[in-house]
Formats: sequence, structure tokens, C-alpha cells
Amino acid sequence: MLKDAQDAYGHLILDYYNGQEIVEIVERDDGFIGTSRLGPLTYLAEFDDWAEHQQVAMDHVTGRVLDIGCGAGRHAIYLQERGFDVLGVDNSPLAIQVCRQRGLKNAVVVPVTRLNSQIGTFDTLLMMGHNFGLVGSITRARWLLKRFHKMTSSAAKIIAETQNAYQTTVPCHLAYHQFNRDRGRMGGQLRIRVRYRQYATPWFDILYVSKPEMEQIIHGTGWTVECYIDASDSTPTYIAILVKTEKR
Repeated sequence: MLKDAQDAYGHLILDYYNGQEIVEIVERDDGFIGTSRLGPLTYLAEFDDWAEHQQVAMDHVTGRVLDIGCGAGRHAIYLQERGFDVLGVDNSPLAIQVCRQRGLKNAVVVPVTRLNSQIGTFDTLLMMGHNFGLVGSITRARWLLKRFHKMTSSAAKIIAETQNAYQTTVPCHLAYHQFNRDRGRMGGQLRIRVRYRQYATPWFDILYVSKPEMEQIIHGTGWTVECYIDASDSTPTYIAILVKTEKR
């Protein structure tokens, strides 16, 4: 569990939820700094304000739902209001606190690497908000996908949002992709931390993948791509609908 001083993400969500103006800072391990005021607004957005591809993805949800990296709970709460049995999990204690304050009935602090069949069996795993990236690396992705296979029903789906990191012309991002390859990592494997005021998360890896890389990663894990849902605004974001294909 994150210590309070490490829960930058949770603090910024809680402050925004309580009406404060905030700036989210994301620091990459090559020194690149990104800032945004839109993150918390997105985290708390109502369904009508979601991107179209995210709205369409909700049509693929069935049965009992596990929202992995649920943040402030926008997807989980939307589905709960429509009668789904939803469990939201996040490694941020304050994000889970906000979820509960917003009315999510079931929300617990669990990092993605601690998920297993002990928390239950699910029909849909949500990895929205680019949260397929929480797999971190190709090795950990394959390990997690096999673990997810054991904690889901026979007709389960994973709704996995990510982005093609290579769909850019920005020199510093292209240089970072090569920097990663030179040290034996996937080009879109970012090492980052979130900062807010005096708070900073530990460094962690987030993995952005192209569609061919997605299919390479899931091969042999018991999952296959049913379809892709592309963002309609020409951004590199897309959602992969993964379905179970075999026993592991």
C-alpha cells in the first residue's frame, strides 16, 4: 500500500473532488516533465462527457465486473448505477476513499500485482483510462494475463484501453523510444512517477503498445482480440476487447 507521502495521485483527486484547483505532474525517467489540469476533470467525468470509444466499450461489459485501477470510480459507478455488481481496486488509498464517498459500494486498495482468485471470479475486467499499461512490461503482462485467466469465468472479457506510443512525431518521445530499446525495453515502456505538491509516487512502469505488440503479448496466455475500438479523434488511443480462448 502506498504511504500517504507517496499517494500523489490520490491527493490530487481528493483535492479536486473537494473543489480545489490542481495541476498534475508526470515525470519520466529521461527528465521529461508533463503537466495537466485536465486529468482530475477526466477522472470524475460523467458518461455523456466520456470519449465516444469509451462509451462504446461499455456495451461489451457483462456479468460481475472488476475495475482495475479504478481511480475516482467513474467507470465503476456508471456500471453500478446500471445494475452491475462491480468491485473497484486501486493502489491509491485516497482514490479508493473518493470512490466510496462518491457512492461506490465495493472498493478496496489492491495493486494490480496482488490481484488473484481470492478476491472472487469475474466476467469482465476493466482496464480503462489507458490502464492496460499497468501491466508494466511484456513479461509481467503475460504473467498477469495468465493470472487473470484463473480469476475469470469461461466467457470472460478484458476491456483494455491503451495507446500506440509510436504514433508521434515529437522528437523527445521518439528519442525516448530508442532510449528504451537501447536498454532492452519495449519502446513504449515508460518509467514515470506522478507528482503533486509535496507528494510523489514511487517510480513505476507503464506500458503503451501498438496493436501488433498487443497481439504478441497476449499470444499463448488464453486470451485473443475480439475487436478493437479506435478513438474517433485521431489520437493514438484504442481499446482492445480481449476474450478467453482456452484453458491455462
